[in-house]
Amino acid sequence: MNLVVVSNRVARGKAHEPMTGGLAAALLSVVENSGAIWVGSSGRVRDGAHKEPFAEIEALGAGALAMLDLPAAHYGGYYEGFANSALWPALHSRSDLIRTCQEDYFSYREVNAFMAKALLRFEKPGTAFWIQDYHFLALGAELRDLGVTQPIGFFLHTPWPERAVVGGVPHHRELVEAMLAYDLIGFQTQDDCDNFIGYLSADLGLNVSNGVVTSRYGTSRLQVFPIGIDPQKFAEQAAKAVSHPDVSRLRRSLNGEKLAIGVDRLDYSKGLVNRINAFDRMWTLRPSLARTASLLQIATPSRGAIEAYGNLQEELAKLVSEVNGRHGEVDWTPIRYLNKGYGQNVLAGLYRTAQVGVVTPLHDGMNLVAKEYVAAQHPADPGVLVLSKFAGAANELDTALLVNPHDIDGMAGAIATALSMPLTERRMRWEAMMEKLRAGTIQQWFADFVDALQESRLERAPDPSPMAPSLWPLRSVNSNLRYH
Repeated sequence: MNLVVVSNRVARGKAHEPMTGGLAAALLSVVENSGAIWVGSSGRVRDGAHKEPFAEIEALGAGALAMLDLPAAHYGGYYEGFANSALWPALHSRSDLIRTCQEDYFSYREVNAFMAKALLRFEKPGTAFWIQDYHFLALGAELRDLGVTQPIGFFLHTPWPERAVVGGVPHHRELVEAMLAYDLIGFQTQDDCDNFIGYLSADLGLNVSNGVVTSRYGTSRLQVFPIGIDPQKFAEQAAKAVSHPDVSRLRRSLNGEKLAIGVDRLDYSKGLVNRINAFDRMWTLRPSLARTASLLQIATPSRGAIEAYGNLQEELAKLVSEVNGRHGEVDWTPIRYLNKGYGQNVLAGLYRTAQVGVVTPLHDGMNLVAKEYVAAQHPADPGVLVLSKFAGAANELDTALLVNPHDIDGMAGAIATALSMPLTERRMRWEAMMEKLRAGTIQQWFADFVDALQESRLERAPDPSPMAPSLWPLRSVNSNLRYH
Protein backbone atom coordinates (compact mmCIF):
# COMPACT_ATOMS: atom_id res chain seq x y z
CA MET A 1 0.00 0.00 0.00
CA ASN A 2 1.25 3.48 -0.92
CA LEU A 3 0.09 5.74 1.92
CA VAL A 4 -0.65 9.45 1.58
CA VAL A 5 -1.06 11.20 4.95
CA VAL A 6 -2.83 14.58 4.91
CA SER A 7 -2.89 17.23 7.65
CA ASN A 8 -3.16 20.98 7.84
CA ARG A 9 0.35 21.29 9.24
CA VAL A 10 3.48 19.25 8.60
CA ALA A 11 6.75 18.99 10.53
CA ARG A 12 10.26 18.91 9.15
CA GLY A 13 11.76 17.22 12.18
CA LYS A 14 14.61 19.53 13.12
CA ALA A 15 15.20 18.81 16.79
CA HIS A 16 16.20 22.36 17.68
CA GLU A 17 13.10 23.95 16.12
CA PRO A 18 9.84 24.38 18.05
CA MET A 19 7.10 21.95 17.11
CA THR A 20 3.93 23.49 15.72
CA GLY A 21 1.59 21.12 17.53
CA GLY A 22 1.06 17.66 18.96
CA LEU A 23 -0.27 16.23 15.71
CA ALA A 24 2.79 17.25 13.69
CA ALA A 25 5.21 15.95 16.31
CA ALA A 26 3.34 12.65 16.56
CA LEU A 27 3.27 11.95 12.84
CA LEU A 28 6.85 12.91 12.10
CA SER A 29 8.67 9.73 13.11
CA VAL A 30 6.20 7.30 11.59
CA VAL A 31 6.13 9.14 8.26
CA GLU A 32 9.93 9.20 8.21
CA ASN A 33 10.10 5.46 8.75
CA SER A 34 7.06 4.22 6.81
CA GLY A 35 7.79 5.72 3.41
CA ALA A 36 4.49 7.60 3.37
CA ILE A 37 3.94 10.87 1.54
CA TRP A 38 2.87 13.59 3.98
CA VAL A 39 0.82 16.38 2.41
CA GLY A 40 0.00 19.65 4.16
CA SER A 41 0.12 23.42 4.03
CA SER A 42 3.36 25.21 3.21
CA GLY A 43 2.26 28.03 5.51
CA ARG A 44 1.91 30.31 2.51
CA VAL A 45 -1.09 31.25 0.38
CA ARG A 46 -1.45 31.90 -3.34
CA ASP A 47 -3.90 33.66 -5.61
CA GLY A 48 -5.78 32.04 -8.46
CA ALA A 49 -3.16 32.94 -11.05
CA HIS A 50 -0.89 30.01 -10.13
CA LYS A 51 -2.08 26.65 -11.40
CA GLU A 52 0.41 24.41 -9.59
CA PRO A 53 -0.54 24.27 -5.88
CA PHE A 54 2.55 22.38 -4.67
CA ALA A 55 5.24 24.75 -3.45
CA GLU A 56 7.81 22.03 -2.82
CA ILE A 57 8.27 18.31 -2.40
CA GLU A 58 11.22 17.02 -0.40
CA ALA A 59 12.50 13.80 1.10
CA LEU A 60 11.60 13.02 4.71
CA GLY A 61 13.50 9.93 5.81
CA ALA A 62 12.09 7.01 3.82
CA GLY A 63 9.05 9.13 2.95
CA ALA A 64 8.39 12.52 1.44
CA LEU A 65 6.91 15.85 2.39
CA ALA A 66 4.62 17.66 -0.08
CA MET A 67 3.62 21.20 0.83
CA LEU A 68 0.89 23.26 -0.80
CA ASP A 69 0.21 26.95 -1.02
CA LEU A 70 -3.47 27.20 -0.06
CA PRO A 71 -5.82 29.67 -1.83
CA ALA A 72 -5.47 33.18 -0.42
CA ALA A 73 -9.10 34.07 -0.97
CA HIS A 74 -10.29 31.31 1.34
CA TYR A 75 -7.49 30.56 3.79
CA GLY A 76 -8.62 33.02 6.48
CA GLY A 77 -12.22 31.86 6.42
CA TYR A 78 -11.14 28.22 6.40
CA TYR A 79 -8.47 28.32 9.12
CA GLU A 80 -9.15 31.19 11.52
CA GLY A 81 -12.82 31.24 10.58
CA PHE A 82 -14.67 27.95 10.42
CA ALA A 83 -11.97 25.49 11.54
CA ASN A 84 -10.76 27.37 14.62
CA SER A 85 -13.66 29.69 15.48
CA ALA A 86 -16.47 27.16 14.96
CA LEU A 87 -15.19 23.57 14.95
CA TRP A 88 -12.39 23.86 17.53
CA PRO A 89 -14.51 25.47 20.29
CA ALA A 90 -17.39 23.06 19.62
CA LEU A 91 -15.17 19.99 19.64
CA HIS A 92 -13.84 21.13 23.02
CA SER A 93 -17.39 21.72 24.32
CA ARG A 94 -17.12 25.52 24.26
CA SER A 95 -20.21 26.39 22.22
CA ASP A 96 -20.15 29.85 23.82
CA LEU A 97 -17.00 30.68 21.85
CA ILE A 98 -18.33 29.76 18.39
CA ARG A 99 -17.86 32.77 16.09
CA THR A 100 -18.42 32.15 12.39
CA CYS A 101 -20.43 33.14 9.33
CA GLN A 102 -21.69 31.68 6.07
CA GLU A 103 -18.62 32.90 4.16
CA ASP A 104 -16.32 31.06 6.60
CA TYR A 105 -18.16 27.83 5.93
CA PHE A 106 -17.96 28.34 2.17
CA SER A 107 -14.20 28.91 2.51
CA TYR A 108 -13.80 25.76 4.63
CA ARG A 109 -15.53 23.76 1.92
CA GLU A 110 -13.49 25.42 -0.80
CA VAL A 111 -10.17 24.56 0.85
CA ASN A 112 -11.33 20.96 1.35
CA ALA A 113 -12.22 20.83 -2.36
CA PHE A 114 -8.89 22.43 -3.30
CA MET A 115 -6.97 19.85 -1.26
CA ALA A 116 -8.93 17.01 -2.88
CA LYS A 117 -7.97 18.17 -6.37
CA ALA A 118 -4.33 18.53 -5.35
CA LEU A 119 -4.31 14.97 -3.96
CA LEU A 120 -5.32 13.50 -7.33
CA ARG A 121 -1.68 13.60 -8.42
CA PHE A 122 -0.98 10.84 -5.87
CA GLU A 123 -3.92 8.64 -6.87
CA LYS A 124 -2.75 5.18 -7.95
CA PRO A 125 -4.39 1.73 -7.76
CA GLY A 126 -2.38 0.84 -4.63
CA THR A 127 -2.74 4.20 -2.86
CA ALA A 128 -4.63 4.81 0.38
CA PHE A 129 -5.34 8.24 1.87
CA TRP A 130 -5.24 8.93 5.61
CA ILE A 131 -6.75 12.31 6.50
CA GLN A 132 -5.96 13.94 9.84
CA ASP A 133 -8.15 16.09 12.05
CA TYR A 134 -10.99 18.60 12.03
CA HIS A 135 -9.58 20.82 9.28
CA PHE A 136 -10.65 18.23 6.71
CA LEU A 137 -13.92 16.70 7.85
CA ALA A 138 -15.28 16.96 4.29
CA LEU A 139 -12.14 15.97 2.38
CA GLY A 140 -13.18 12.34 1.99
CA ALA A 141 -16.49 13.37 0.38
CA GLU A 142 -14.64 15.72 -1.96
CA LEU A 143 -12.32 12.89 -3.04
CA ARG A 144 -15.29 10.58 -3.64
CA ASP A 145 -16.98 13.30 -5.72
CA LEU A 146 -13.85 13.36 -7.88
CA GLY A 147 -14.13 9.63 -8.47
CA VAL A 148 -11.53 8.37 -6.00
CA THR A 149 -12.31 4.77 -5.05
CA GLN A 150 -9.16 3.99 -3.07
CA PRO A 151 -9.30 3.50 0.72
CA ILE A 152 -9.72 6.75 2.65
CA GLY A 153 -9.38 6.89 6.42
CA PHE A 154 -9.83 9.73 8.89
CA PHE A 155 -8.50 10.26 12.40
CA LEU A 156 -9.79 12.92 14.78
CA HIS A 157 -7.12 14.17 17.18
CA THR A 158 -9.56 16.30 19.21
CA PRO A 159 -12.50 15.10 21.30
CA TRP A 160 -15.92 14.55 19.70
CA PRO A 161 -18.50 16.15 22.02
CA GLU A 162 -22.07 15.22 22.87
CA ARG A 163 -24.64 15.65 20.11
CA ALA A 164 -26.21 18.76 21.65
CA VAL A 165 -22.86 20.53 21.37
CA VAL A 166 -22.31 19.36 17.78
CA GLY A 167 -25.73 20.81 17.01
CA GLY A 168 -24.35 24.27 17.74
CA VAL A 169 -22.04 24.11 14.71
CA PRO A 170 -23.55 25.66 11.58
CA HIS A 171 -24.06 23.02 8.84
CA HIS A 172 -23.24 20.22 11.28
CA ARG A 173 -25.50 17.73 9.51
CA GLU A 174 -23.84 18.21 6.13
CA LEU A 175 -20.39 17.84 7.67
CA VAL A 176 -21.19 14.62 9.52
CA GLU A 177 -22.85 13.16 6.43
CA ALA A 178 -19.70 14.03 4.48
CA MET A 179 -17.55 12.24 7.06
CA LEU A 180 -19.30 8.99 6.16
CA ALA A 181 -17.39 9.02 2.87
CA TYR A 182 -14.45 7.69 4.91
CA ASP A 183 -13.98 3.93 5.08
CA LEU A 184 -12.62 4.21 8.63
CA ILE A 185 -13.13 6.98 11.20
CA GLY A 186 -10.78 6.84 14.18
CA PHE A 187 -11.20 8.45 17.60
CA GLN A 188 -8.92 8.92 20.60
CA THR A 189 -11.31 7.48 23.22
CA GLN A 190 -14.40 5.33 23.46
CA ASP A 191 -16.37 8.31 24.80
CA ASP A 192 -15.58 10.24 21.61
CA CYS A 193 -16.66 7.31 19.46
CA ASP A 194 -19.86 6.81 21.47
CA ASN A 195 -20.73 10.51 21.13
CA PHE A 196 -20.32 10.27 17.35
CA ILE A 197 -22.49 7.16 17.23
CA GLY A 198 -25.09 8.98 19.34
CA TYR A 199 -25.22 11.79 16.78
CA LEU A 200 -25.58 9.36 13.87
CA SER A 201 -28.43 7.57 15.61
CA ALA A 202 -30.36 10.56 16.96
CA ASP A 203 -29.78 13.20 14.27
CA LEU A 204 -29.30 11.18 11.09
CA GLY A 205 -31.46 8.19 12.00
CA LEU A 206 -28.69 5.75 11.10
CA ASN A 207 -28.19 2.37 12.71
CA VAL A 208 -24.70 1.57 13.98
CA SER A 209 -24.00 -2.12 14.55
CA ASN A 210 -20.69 -3.36 15.96
CA GLY A 211 -19.07 -0.07 15.03
CA VAL A 212 -20.23 -0.13 11.41
CA VAL A 213 -22.68 2.32 9.81
CA THR A 214 -24.09 2.28 6.27
CA SER A 215 -24.69 5.48 4.31
CA ARG A 216 -25.00 6.56 0.70
CA TYR A 217 -21.25 5.96 0.39
CA GLY A 218 -21.35 2.40 1.71
CA THR A 219 -20.14 1.19 5.09
CA SER A 220 -17.91 3.15 7.45
CA ARG A 221 -16.19 1.59 10.44
CA LEU A 222 -15.94 3.63 13.67
CA GLN A 223 -13.05 2.63 15.91
CA VAL A 224 -10.86 3.83 18.79
CA PHE A 225 -7.10 4.27 18.30
CA PRO A 226 -5.43 6.05 21.27
CA ILE A 227 -2.38 7.83 19.87
CA GLY A 228 0.98 7.24 21.54
CA ILE A 229 4.59 8.40 21.42
CA ASP A 230 7.96 6.67 20.99
CA PRO A 231 8.81 6.33 24.71
CA GLN A 232 12.27 4.84 24.18
CA LYS A 233 13.32 7.58 21.78
CA PHE A 234 11.97 10.29 24.07
CA ALA A 235 13.74 8.80 27.09
CA GLU A 236 17.01 8.80 25.16
CA GLN A 237 16.47 12.44 24.17
CA ALA A 238 15.81 13.36 27.79
CA ALA A 239 19.00 11.69 29.02
CA LYS A 240 21.10 13.48 26.39
CA ALA A 241 19.40 16.84 26.92
CA VAL A 242 20.72 17.20 30.48
CA SER A 243 23.80 18.88 29.04
CA HIS A 244 21.89 21.26 26.76
CA PRO A 245 22.66 24.90 27.73
CA ASP A 246 18.99 25.80 28.33
CA VAL A 247 18.50 22.77 30.57
CA SER A 248 21.78 23.31 32.41
CA ARG A 249 20.91 26.95 33.14
CA LEU A 250 17.51 25.94 34.47
CA ARG A 251 19.03 23.35 36.79
CA ARG A 252 21.56 25.82 38.17
CA SER A 253 18.89 28.46 38.75
CA LEU A 254 16.76 26.22 40.93
CA ASN A 255 19.20 26.23 43.86
CA GLY A 256 17.76 22.98 45.19
CA GLU A 257 14.08 23.96 44.96
CA LYS A 258 11.57 21.63 43.32
CA LEU A 259 10.09 22.43 39.94
CA ALA A 260 6.70 21.82 38.37
CA ILE A 261 6.35 22.21 34.61
CA GLY A 262 3.49 22.90 32.24
CA VAL A 263 3.92 22.96 28.44
CA ASP A 264 0.93 23.97 26.34
CA ARG A 265 -0.24 25.94 23.37
CA LEU A 266 -1.86 29.15 24.57
CA ASP A 267 -5.41 27.84 24.19
CA TYR A 268 -8.56 28.08 26.30
CA SER A 269 -8.96 24.28 26.19
CA LYS A 270 -5.74 23.80 28.18
CA GLY A 271 -7.07 25.10 31.50
CA LEU A 272 -4.16 27.49 32.02
CA VAL A 273 -6.07 30.06 34.08
CA ASN A 274 -7.33 27.37 36.44
CA ARG A 275 -3.83 25.93 36.71
CA ILE A 276 -2.29 29.26 37.72
CA ASN A 277 -5.11 29.77 40.23
CA ALA A 278 -4.37 26.33 41.68
CA PHE A 279 -0.72 27.24 42.28
CA ASP A 280 -1.82 30.53 43.80
CA ARG A 281 -4.14 28.61 46.12
CA MET A 282 -1.40 26.10 47.01
CA TRP A 283 1.06 28.80 48.08
CA THR A 284 -1.71 30.53 50.06
CA LEU A 285 -2.74 27.36 51.90
CA ARG A 286 0.78 25.96 52.22
CA PRO A 287 3.11 28.95 52.74
CA SER A 288 5.90 26.49 53.59
CA LEU A 289 6.04 25.62 49.87
CA ALA A 290 7.06 29.19 48.99
CA ARG A 291 10.70 29.30 47.92
CA THR A 292 10.78 25.48 47.87
CA ALA A 293 8.66 24.84 44.77
CA SER A 294 8.05 26.90 41.63
CA LEU A 295 6.29 26.52 38.29
CA LEU A 296 7.80 26.78 34.82
CA GLN A 297 4.88 27.44 32.45
CA ILE A 298 5.68 27.41 28.74
CA ALA A 299 2.68 28.72 26.78
CA THR A 300 3.32 28.96 23.05
CA PRO A 301 1.13 31.60 21.38
CA SER A 302 -1.20 30.45 18.60
CA ARG A 303 -4.13 31.80 16.57
CA GLY A 304 -3.53 35.29 17.90
CA ALA A 305 -5.85 36.85 15.32
CA ILE A 306 -8.82 35.10 16.94
CA GLU A 307 -10.42 37.24 19.67
CA ALA A 308 -10.73 34.46 22.25
CA TYR A 309 -6.99 33.76 22.03
CA GLY A 310 -5.97 37.39 22.32
CA ASN A 311 -8.21 37.77 25.37
CA LEU A 312 -6.71 34.67 26.96
CA GLN A 313 -3.16 35.87 26.44
CA GLU A 314 -3.94 39.16 28.18
CA GLU A 315 -5.80 37.46 31.03
CA LEU A 316 -3.06 34.94 31.65
CA ALA A 317 -0.23 37.48 31.62
CA LYS A 318 -2.13 39.63 34.11
CA LEU A 319 -2.87 36.66 36.36
CA VAL A 320 0.75 35.45 36.41
CA SER A 321 1.89 38.96 37.30
CA GLU A 322 -0.60 39.14 40.17
CA VAL A 323 0.40 35.73 41.57
CA ASN A 324 4.10 36.54 41.34
CA GLY A 325 3.46 39.88 43.02
CA ARG A 326 1.54 38.19 45.82
CA HIS A 327 3.95 35.34 46.60
CA GLY A 328 7.31 36.36 45.12
CA GLU A 329 10.39 37.58 46.94
CA VAL A 330 13.27 39.77 45.81
CA ASP A 331 15.29 36.63 45.06
CA TRP A 332 12.49 34.18 44.17
CA THR A 333 9.88 34.12 41.35
CA PRO A 334 7.07 31.60 41.90
CA ILE A 335 6.04 31.31 38.24
CA ARG A 336 8.42 31.48 35.28
CA TYR A 337 6.11 32.23 32.38
CA LEU A 338 7.45 31.92 28.81
CA ASN A 339 5.55 32.69 25.60
CA LYS A 340 7.75 30.78 23.18
CA GLY A 341 8.24 27.27 21.89
CA TYR A 342 11.12 24.82 22.26
CA GLY A 343 12.36 21.92 20.19
CA GLN A 344 11.66 18.37 21.33
CA ASN A 345 15.26 17.81 22.48
CA VAL A 346 15.13 20.79 24.88
CA LEU A 347 11.62 19.95 26.09
CA ALA A 348 12.72 16.41 26.93
CA GLY A 349 15.45 17.84 29.18
CA LEU A 350 13.09 20.33 30.82
CA TYR A 351 10.60 17.54 31.58
CA ARG A 352 13.34 15.44 33.15
CA THR A 353 14.39 18.36 35.34
CA ALA A 354 10.90 18.88 36.78
CA GLN A 355 9.71 16.87 39.78
CA VAL A 356 6.06 17.44 38.79
CA GLY A 357 4.41 17.55 35.37
CA VAL A 358 1.15 19.49 35.35
CA VAL A 359 -1.22 18.62 32.47
CA THR A 360 -4.65 19.97 33.35
CA PRO A 361 -6.72 20.67 30.22
CA LEU A 362 -10.44 21.30 30.54
CA HIS A 363 -10.91 18.93 27.60
CA ASP A 364 -8.34 17.25 25.37
CA GLY A 365 -8.38 14.50 22.76
CA MET A 366 -5.27 12.82 24.14
CA ASN A 367 -2.50 15.28 25.21
CA LEU A 368 0.89 13.89 24.30
CA VAL A 369 2.69 16.23 26.71
CA ALA A 370 1.47 13.96 29.50
CA LYS A 371 3.03 10.93 27.82
CA GLU A 372 6.23 12.79 26.97
CA TYR A 373 6.66 13.94 30.57
CA VAL A 374 6.39 10.36 31.83
CA ALA A 375 8.79 8.99 29.21
CA ALA A 376 11.38 11.68 30.00
CA GLN A 377 11.72 10.80 33.70
CA HIS A 378 14.80 9.27 35.28
CA PRO A 379 13.88 5.66 36.15
CA ALA A 380 15.67 5.80 39.49
CA ASP A 381 14.07 9.07 40.59
CA PRO A 382 10.95 9.80 38.50
CA GLY A 383 8.71 12.81 38.83
CA VAL A 384 4.95 12.78 39.36
CA LEU A 385 2.31 13.51 36.72
CA VAL A 386 -0.72 15.58 37.76
CA LEU A 387 -3.26 14.93 35.00
CA SER A 388 -6.75 16.17 34.20
CA LYS A 389 -9.31 13.39 34.11
CA PHE A 390 -10.75 15.12 31.03
CA ALA A 391 -7.66 14.44 28.92
CA GLY A 392 -7.78 11.32 26.76
CA ALA A 393 -4.43 10.29 28.26
CA ALA A 394 -6.15 9.75 31.63
CA ASN A 395 -7.71 6.55 30.27
CA GLU A 396 -4.25 5.00 30.01
CA LEU A 397 -2.18 6.90 32.58
CA ASP A 398 -4.48 6.06 35.47
CA THR A 399 -1.69 5.93 38.05
CA ALA A 400 -1.06 9.66 37.59
CA LEU A 401 -2.65 11.96 40.17
CA LEU A 402 -5.95 12.54 38.36
CA VAL A 403 -7.65 15.87 39.01
CA ASN A 404 -10.74 17.83 38.07
CA PRO A 405 -9.40 21.04 36.47
CA HIS A 406 -12.50 22.94 37.61
CA ASP A 407 -11.70 22.12 41.27
CA ILE A 408 -9.04 24.68 42.18
CA ASP A 409 -8.59 23.48 45.76
CA GLY A 410 -8.42 19.86 44.59
CA MET A 411 -5.69 20.69 42.09
CA ALA A 412 -3.76 22.68 44.69
CA GLY A 413 -3.84 19.70 47.02
CA ALA A 414 -2.78 17.25 44.29
CA ILE A 415 0.20 19.41 43.29
CA ALA A 416 1.30 19.65 46.93
CA THR A 417 0.93 15.87 47.26
CA ALA A 418 3.04 15.34 44.14
CA LEU A 419 5.79 17.58 45.49
CA SER A 420 6.07 15.52 48.70
CA MET A 421 5.45 12.01 47.32
CA PRO A 422 7.98 9.43 48.57
CA LEU A 423 10.29 7.72 46.09
CA THR A 424 8.72 4.25 46.43
CA GLU A 425 5.29 5.52 45.42
CA ARG A 426 6.69 7.67 42.65
CA ARG A 427 8.49 4.72 41.11
CA MET A 428 5.44 2.46 41.42
CA ARG A 429 3.20 4.98 39.65
CA TRP A 430 5.80 5.76 36.98
CA GLU A 431 6.53 2.11 36.16
CA ALA A 432 2.82 1.41 35.68
CA MET A 433 2.51 4.36 33.30
CA MET A 434 5.63 3.36 31.35
CA GLU A 435 4.19 -0.10 30.84
CA LYS A 436 1.15 1.52 29.17
CA LEU A 437 3.36 3.76 27.01
CA ARG A 438 5.43 0.83 25.78
CA ALA A 439 2.28 -1.12 24.90
CA GLY A 440 0.73 1.76 22.95
CA THR A 441 3.50 3.42 20.95
CA ILE A 442 3.06 5.79 18.03
CA GLN A 443 4.33 3.02 15.75
CA GLN A 444 1.65 0.65 17.04
CA TRP A 445 -1.04 3.32 16.56
CA PHE A 446 0.08 3.89 12.99
CA ALA A 447 0.18 0.18 12.15
CA ASP A 448 -3.18 -0.54 13.80
CA PHE A 449 -4.92 2.22 11.86
CA VAL A 450 -3.44 1.25 8.50
CA ASP A 451 -4.34 -2.42 9.05
CA ALA A 452 -7.89 -1.47 10.02
CA LEU A 453 -8.19 0.80 6.97
CA GLN A 454 -7.25 -2.05 4.66
CA GLU A 455 -9.79 -4.32 6.34
CA SER A 456 -12.50 -1.64 6.26
CA ARG A 457 -12.09 -1.11 2.53
CA LEU A 458 -12.55 -4.81 1.88
CA GLU A 459 -15.78 -4.72 3.90
CA ARG A 460 -17.13 -1.58 2.24
CA ALA A 461 -20.12 -1.97 -0.05
CA PRO A 462 -22.30 0.70 -1.66
CA ASP A 463 -25.76 1.39 -0.28
CA PRO A 464 -28.27 -0.29 -2.64
CA SER A 465 -30.83 2.46 -1.99
CA PRO A 466 -31.14 5.38 -4.47
CA MET A 467 -28.40 7.98 -4.17
CA ALA A 468 -29.22 10.79 -1.78
CA PRO A 469 -29.15 14.41 -2.94
CA SER A 470 -25.81 16.18 -3.03
CA LEU A 471 -24.26 16.72 0.38
CA TRP A 472 -23.56 20.29 -0.60
CA PRO A 473 -26.91 21.98 -1.37
CA LEU A 474 -25.42 25.37 -0.49
CA ARG A 475 -22.97 25.20 -3.38
CA SER A 476 -25.52 26.45 -5.84
CA VAL A 477 -26.63 29.27 -3.58
CA ASN A 478 -23.60 31.54 -3.84
CA SER A 479 -22.54 32.15 -7.44
CA ASN A 480 -19.37 33.93 -6.34
CA LEU A 481 -17.74 30.71 -5.16
CA ARG A 482 -16.48 27.80 -7.24
CA TYR A 483 -16.03 24.38 -5.72
CA HIS A 484 -15.22 22.08 -8.62
